[in-house]
Amino acid sequence: MSAYKQFLAADITVVPFEVNKAFSYKGIEFNASDVSINRFLGKNLSGSLFNPDTDPTTGQTSIEYQRLVYSSIQELYYSNYLTSSYGDPVPTASLVPGTNSEGDRLTGYTQADGRYFNYLQTTLTFERIFPTASNAEVGVLSIPSRLYGNYIVPNSFRWSCPSGSVYDDGEGNLIFGASGTIIGNIFYAHGIAVLTNGAIGGGSGEYGSGLYGISPYGGGGINYSTIENFITSSNVTCSFSSSLTIYESQYKCTISENEFNFTLNPSAISSSIDGAVYNFITASYFNPYVTTVGLYDENQNLLAIGKLSQPLPTSPTTDTTILINIDR
Repeated sequence: MSAYKQFLAADITVVPFEVNKAFSYKGIEFNASDVSINRFLGKNLSGSLFNPDTDPTTGQTSIEYQRLVYSSIQELYYSNYLTSSYGDPVPTASLVPGTNSEGDRLTGYTQADGRYFNYLQTTLTFERIFPTASNAEVGVLSIPSRLYGNYIVPNSFRWSCPSGSVYDDGEGNLIFGASGTIIGNIFYAHGIAVLTNGAIGGGSGEYGSGLYGISPYGGGGINYSTIENFITSSNVTCSFSSSLTIYESQYKCTISENEFNFTLNPSAISSSIDGAVYNFITASYFNPYVTTVGLYDENQNLLAIGKLSQPLPTSPTTDTTILINIDR
């Protein structure tokens, strides 16, 4: 038997908050159906036309073309950084009208290089390096959204293989080992980590030959064989923390001083014949105890049960309030 009381709008509060969960996987676990962490090798095969029959592919849990991986990463995250490692300025030219159309002129920066949105991870100014020489390679690690939730928590990412380890600095940069060298970027909201700091395809390129010579990229960077080791090695570990927004619903159950003042406990019945209760229960000093609160829908179907840690006596002189919190 139960007693019912209708909730008012003021009795229900919904509060969002973020929760974090740490994950760590070894290379042998990457291909599991409930993990599906993929690694890709992107390559600038600019000297030949795309041929789906002959172009090299990459990936473990899904297969992509190396050429398309390289182009996609470049377009999404580095298209503003191909001519300047600190990013191209945004066009700010203004039209100054003349006496006629021939007399009109533009003032200010007119180049269109800085027109792309490249998902900056911080308001601080950092270099982004993307190799553009022929056969230049980049390494990509892709974490599915069902693992990272809303985003990867900054300062939680680690990626290790026999060639070394990479971690994020909390600002979207990937740091190689203890050298402090930036060798790529991580895009927290996309679950994408990109290794870009490699040797320039056997010759000179936009950022010099061999390892990048632009601070903080120079000295202690990695070469293409190291990038390939991160992508293809089975002896690899990836760890990170996810962030997910969940919602807590709080229900305020208020018992007024003149409500629920009779017990529903079957042990209070003294006779199974007429349902009479013990005499002390009808005395004026008796107050029932609350042990359980049930939440019902409009049709009185039980939806949830809240158990108190210990019986709670109701008050005959003041309101009694019980708060029920449900995470969803």
